[in-house]
This record gives sequence, C-alpha cells and structure tokens, in this order.
Amino acid sequence: MLKKSGFNFDDRKKEILAAIVKTHIATGQPVGSFALAKSSSEHLSSATIRNICAELEAEGFLTHPHTSAGRMPTDKGYRYYVDNLMPAMRLSRSDAARINEQLLNEDAMANPERLMERTSQLLSQLSDNVGIVVPPAITKDRLHHVDFVKLGEGRILVITVSSAGRVQDRVIVARAEFTQDELNSTARYLVENFRGWTIIEIRDDLLRRMTEEKALYDKFLRNAVLLCGQSLYEGDQPDVFIEGASNIIAKPDFADTERMRALFKMFEQKSRIIAILNECIDNAQREVVAVRIGSENRLTDLRDCTVIASPCFYAGGAAVGSIGVVGPTRIEYDRLIGIVDYIAKLFDRVLDPASPSVITLRGRSEII
Repeated sequence: MLKKSGFNFDDRKKEILAAIVKTHIATGQPVGSFALAKSSSEHLSSATIRNICAELEAEGFLTHPHTSAGRMPTDKGYRYYVDNLMPAMRLSRSDAARINEQLLNEDAMANPERLMERTSQLLSQLSDNVGIVVPPAITKDRLHHVDFVKLGEGRILVITVSSAGRVQDRVIVARAEFTQDELNSTARYLVENFRGWTIIEIRDDLLRRMTEEKALYDKFLRNAVLLCGQSLYEGDQPDVFIEGASNIIAKPDFADTERMRALFKMFEQKSRIIAILNECIDNAQREVVAVRIGSENRLTDLRDCTVIASPCFYAGGAAVGSIGVVGPTRIEYDRLIGIVDYIAKLFDRVLDPASPSVITLRGRSEII
C-alpha cells in the first residue's frame, strides 16, 4: 500500500489539486483558475477556485512563480497526488505490446546482458527520461561455469558464466604462481563441487572447509580459496545499464546549465546510481514500486528529480537488482509507475522459471 497523507482534504480540494497536477504535467505551465473553472465537476466559480488554491498553497501543496500566474504543484503536492489521488496503475495496450516485443524476442531472451541493455533503452524511450537497470552483482548469481587462463607476468583471466547465462571477464594479478594445468584443475573442482551455488556461498564454504585439518593439505582447495576469493569476490560491483541521460537536455525543467552538468556527472558514476535506486526502494516491499519526489531525495543533485524504481531479480526471496526511471518531478506518474511495475514482473517471469506465467500489475491495476 502507498503511504497515506495525514491531511484531511475535502472533495473540492482533492479535485482541484488533482486537476492542477495532471494539467501541469501535460503542459509544463502554471494552471490558472479560469481553466480549472471550465473543468470543475461542480461548476465552481473562478473566485471559489482561487480561494481553494490559496488554502492549498498555504498548506504547502501548491506554489506559483509570480503573483499573477497560476499554480503549480510542490513536491508535497505531487506526493499527495501519488499517494491519494492518482488513478490505478495503468498500462496501455500499446505500451504492453511494445515492452513484450522488445524484451520477449529470441535475441534478448538468449542473452541476459542484451536483455538488460534493451530494458534500459526501452525505459528511456517510453519515459523520455533516463532508464536504469542494475542487475545482480556477479557474487549473487549462481555459478554455472568458470575458466582460469594464464596470461603471464602473474596475470590470470577469469571467465565466469552464471546459471542465467551472464558472462563476466576479469583480469587479476595472482598472489601465487599457478601453472595452466593447476588453473584447469581448480576450475573443474569449483564446477564439480559448487555448480548452482552463489559466489558468496562458494567462498563461505571454501573457508569453512579450510578450517578442517585434513583440508590444509588439499591443493585443489587451497588454490580454489586463493583464486575464488581474489577473482570472484573482491571488489565485485554490478554493472549499471543507463540510457537517455541526454534526454534531460531538452527538458525545460533542467534549463539551468549548472544543474544539468551536475546531473550528467552523477549519471557517469556507477556507485551513485546504484545508491540512488537502493535508497529509493530500501523500504519498499516486493509488490510495491517506490517513488521519491524532489526534496525527498537525499542527494542534492536529485532535489529537482523524481525517481521511480522497483526491486527485481529475486534470489532466495530477496531482491538483488533493480530497475528505474529518473526524470523531473513533472513526470507521468501513473503511466511510468505502471511501466516500471510491469517490466519488473516481466523479469521475475523470464528469469525465474518458478514464477507465475501470467503477468499482473501490482496493487490496483489494469491494462487499458
């Protein structure tokens, strides 16, 4: 359930606030009382609407750029709209068809990396903002195969293949000298004993085995501890697929050059992107799409942005990845929440054979 506001709105206030939010999202302009009067279900006068807007502004839900202008939602106004006034999450048939066409084709399904790359592109295209996919770190994937290739000068190429088909290459500088035969034997030992285990589980079990006295003289085990600990675990950080940062150039919401430069710099930093999505979904449950609006974001660079994110890539009941959209606070909340939710559920189905075969949106939802 989305968090409810503690303010007690009457129906007139709710209607006016919802109308201002939807009109401002569509036009980008302040909304005047005359336009609101024309769409009022009770045929309220402009004077009555101005009084209601003044009350909403005094309570912090609306603002206006100058005295004679109409009103615009504040972050607080957007929050109340999302939590209390927004229609049920909706996904148009055209959006659903486009998502299915792009993500459920043979090319994407055969290559997890390609699937995630396409997803970030699709999120960007559908939102006209920034699309982000943070896959699980390789340590949280389940091992299918591993190879160690001696390169010389102490360097070893490590190739890991996860059960989901993800491939990661990494070059390490070994702490001990190994022959290629020893590397081959160690790779076989890991695959034969630990296929289907996560890298973290493998590391922990190897360390446990090393505490047993008989294991101290097991060459394969010692080599596995050295190579697994150094190449498959240390410094591991998931890739980040991000697309559409250039979309913000055309947004009037980001006309300030310094603000735009700061956003570009932030999008170039993988660790900050991961932290942004993690913070957004930190308190969310599996069935909930999380939304952070403007000043709710802790990072100064995001104080004029909205983050819509969902956990995904579940392993052992816990989310080990995420997807999301970042854009201005003036964003299509109901449509994009529905899109993010649908794609997260799609990933659950595609990447987890135990998941239900039918995709449904979380919470109150519909496809229109």
